[in-house]
Amino acid sequence: MPKSVGERLPAAPPQEVTELLHDKRFQAAVAEQATEQGRPEEEVWSEVKGYLHEMSAAHDERTSQGWVRMGEWFLRAYDVLVDEDDMHALKRLDRSHSLALAFSHRSYLDGMVIPNALAARRFSPTYTFGGANLNLPVIGTVASRTGLIFIRRSTQEIPVYRLALRSYIRQMVTNKRNMAWSIEGGRTRTGKLRPPVHGILKYLTDTVDGEEAPDVQVVPVSVVYDQLHEVSLMTEEARGGSKTPEDWRWLVRFARLQRNRLGRAYLTVGEPFSLRERMAELEADGVTGHAAVERVALDISHRLNRATPVTVTAIVSLSLLGADRALTVDEVLETVEPLAAYIDARKWPVAGAADLRDRSTIRRALAELARSGVLTAYDGGTEPVWKIGDDQHLVAAFYRNTVIHILVERAIGELALLTVSELEPDAELPAGGELQVGWEEAKRMRDLLKFEFFFPSRAGFEDDLRTELQLLVGEGVTEMTPVRARELLVNARPHLAHLVLRPFLDAYLVLADRLADRGDSPVDEDDLLKDSLAVGQQWALQRRVASAESISLELFRTAMALARHKGLLDGGEGVGSAREAFAAELREAVRRVNVIGEIAGEPVQVVLPETKSEPQPQDAS
Repeated sequence: MPKSVGERLPAAPPQEVTELLHDKRFQAAVAEQATEQGRPEEEVWSEVKGYLHEMSAAHDERTSQGWVRMGEWFLRAYDVLVDEDDMHALKRLDRSHSLALAFSHRSYLDGMVIPNALAARRFSPTYTFGGANLNLPVIGTVASRTGLIFIRRSTQEIPVYRLALRSYIRQMVTNKRNMAWSIEGGRTRTGKLRPPVHGILKYLTDTVDGEEAPDVQVVPVSVVYDQLHEVSLMTEEARGGSKTPEDWRWLVRFARLQRNRLGRAYLTVGEPFSLRERMAELEADGVTGHAAVERVALDISHRLNRATPVTVTAIVSLSLLGADRALTVDEVLETVEPLAAYIDARKWPVAGAADLRDRSTIRRALAELARSGVLTAYDGGTEPVWKIGDDQHLVAAFYRNTVIHILVERAIGELALLTVSELEPDAELPAGGELQVGWEEAKRMRDLLKFEFFFPSRAGFEDDLRTELQLLVGEGVTEMTPVRARELLVNARPHLAHLVLRPFLDAYLVLADRLADRGDSPVDEDDLLKDSLAVGQQWALQRRVASAESISLELFRTAMALARHKGLLDGGEGVGSAREAFAAELREAVRRVNVIGEIAGEPVQVVLPETKSEPQPQDAS
């Protein structure tokens, strides 16, 4: 039974709980659960009621008004900018549908930005799912009366809890309640979207299943910030530090941090869609069950990325991380100019409609980043210069990564062109010739990075690459030669592969090297991560990797997911050779992004590690 069940409830159970307890379908489900577990039905009923009371929430008007004021106080570090046109369209949808607001999660503040923005525009009350770790004494009692639903994160061993939560969500949709939850499950540690979790979404898809089932409109909601006080703590975790537990002391420290102004927070709304219609489309295509839930989760993530605007902070961080030296304002502008042109050409939104080419806009972003300690400024010479501060590379990378999704396909396209440009005159070519070589290289890189970024389907990915080539050439591309590919690369603006992909590939190479060092032996994953952190730090000092931002547990974990997918973590005869091939594949990928850096005029002097042998790279299937 849950601890302190019922202590934080209003005087009467919320409507959904009362209705569920009298619902015949729910009563039958509880009886079935008791039979499956071989337990008395009364015992299971007692347990399920306790869980319903634990997770249930209500909207008390007076408490909610006070909560909004507290949210405004917590958000005092920011001016919150909302796209009013999007919100007006969403308001019309709110009148007739239950809205499932799936938001990106970069900060604990997200749970205040979204409900406050909706309440200020008189939306129907929103119920927000939050981790039970945030259910602190006293404040948890208050929060539950403002629509905050505290749920447990690990429920695999508690089938009765899962039954209660699934049924509660179904009743919320039936009553046309609006719900909000993080599709990532928890805060990102890198700035870009984490892989989606399926818990809440799975229960929503169960709810809309059936001819007479209620529908729900899924609404991707992006919240992005100029800067965040939390980032330095998250980067400490990425270096192997312990996560600070959420308690009253943590909350007080978090509140105090917000005293210092950090610019703006931007709330934007992605394209909504009917969950029932989307599930029907997938079923018609033969995609059902867990695979369908995965596809919907990826749909949401793609729409979230498309809705996320480019911030000036992100572009300035990208410029300085790429240079990894002090730059003047003019040098930053020179780096930003081709990026701004590219963003315009791709019609990506810019936060606050800022002009990325405006000198005062860039100077202000530099000053704000210096004030928060991300950059250091030196003005003792002929003109001021700025550089990434000591131990601040992961912080700057967090801000850059908020927009990295718009640059990845262009970066992969550059590597595909480089592969074509390096073809030998007598090279054996596939049926499609040199152009086909480029496509195959792009697809190989897509597979190598598929655990890091959300790519469209293979067909959609190829369409995007054609768009990138059209931007480079000015017309459709039907053929390619090594000379033409080299010419396009040399004249391209901007060059992105070294700025976007090198940190991830460097991190993958560190882990692949430590994995190869274990030969055919089985791997303890925690030990491999610890070893990668230690050796990665050594490589950063030796300049075997381009930047300290690659030495991150988050990136090593993704690399390990890729290695696991390739079957490289289990020991056995021959796996050592496959591990060597994996390291060789990554070493070659790093070499090629460094070549792009040299073409861009930003060579990085790194010493790539050698392996025991030079096996051929594995196919990345």
